[in-house]
Formats: sequence, structure tokens, C-alpha cells
Amino acid sequence: MSSFRLRPCFSHVIDLGVEATRQKIVESASREAGRCEVKHFAGFVCLRVPESERHYWSPRLNLSLEPDESGGTRVAGIYGPNANMWSSFLYGYLLVGTGGLFSGILGYCQWTLGMQPWGLWIFFTLLTVAIGMYLLAQFGQKLGARQTFQLHQVYEAAVGVTVEVK
Repeated sequence: MSSFRLRPCFSHVIDLGVEATRQKIVESASREAGRCEVKHFAGFVCLRVPESERHYWSPRLNLSLEPDESGGTRVAGIYGPNANMWSSFLYGYLLVGTGGLFSGILGYCQWTLGMQPWGLWIFFTLLTVAIGMYLLAQFGQKLGARQTFQLHQVYEAAVGVTVEVK
């Protein structure tokens, strides 16, 4: 289960109603008490690594349950880090992207006006930081790969089908 995506995901249809699908997943995953923790609301299920095994890079599986045209339930699953990790990367990318945009514009204007384009130095530095953040996210994903696979196994056992992660 290796992916270059920041948040690996999957989607498939189950031939049960939304509430029946949620109950099936929750009951089956709850029986796997040592392998995951379950949080659920109407139309949503979250599978997390047990707190005793959780570390900074531990993943969680968020499942969105929506009715399908065929009368079944479309399950969309997204693997991702805990909220504190996700928000730190989100704000990091936001700051680096915003700074990169403005420094790139400044550097380009300086260059076209025949001035010293010091804005491009800032742009390329921030580009390097963005690439570093992406590589750090991939490294963290690899550290949590075993736990991601464990959550995926719990989910597949709950629904009784094999699901391909994209």
C-alpha cells in the first residue's frame, strides 16, 4: 500500500443502505478492539490506530457513506494523518505557496525590468521547502504504512470485499 499521493483513497459501492452499511462496519471493526478504535456519526465512520500504538505519523481512515443511485451505499475512504499533523502541513503549504507566489511575481518583475532579481532567490528557496515538505510527508506515510495496512485490513474484513487503494 504505497502511494505517492498525499492522502491515499478508495471508493466503492456496497449493496446495503447507508445506515445498514455503517452498522456493519462499526460492529465488525468494534470486534477488532485491539486493532483499531471506531468513531461514527450518521454517514461517517472513522477508524483509528489504538492510542497505545499511536505515534506522530499514525494514520486514520475516514469513511464517508452516501446513498448511491442503485440503492446501495457509496463508501469513500481517505487515509490521512491525525488533525494536528494534517493542519500543520496544510498551513505549511499555504504559507510556502503564498510566499512562493508573491516572491515569484516580484522576482519576475525585477528580472523583466533589468533589476537584480532577488525575489527569485526567495521563490526557489520556498520551492525547495515545498519539495522538502512533500518528501517529509512521504517519509511519514512510509512510517505509518504498517498501520495503514492494518486499518485497511480491518475495513476489508468489515465489508467482506477486497478494495483497491488509489
